[in-house]
Amino acid sequence: MHIVWGCLTAAIGLAMFVGGCLKSEFILYRLLVARSKLLWGKHVHKFYQVAGIMVLVFGILLALGVIPMR
Repeated sequence: MHIVWGCLTAAIGLAMFVGGCLKSEFILYRLLVARSKLLWGKHVHKFYQVAGIMVLVFGILLALGVIPMR
């Protein structure tokens, strides 16, 4: 089961990274950006690029079993 959750987490991280790079107009990304812009200001897209990479790496490690699930 950890493979499924790891792949799903990695896909979400990839979507965050791509959305940050392209400054996406996808509705879910725009909602996240609107809330994050209060704290991050004009750097909100860079925040989503970095956060997306971190979530992507976490998902890959989870799928490979390096990080165990309870």
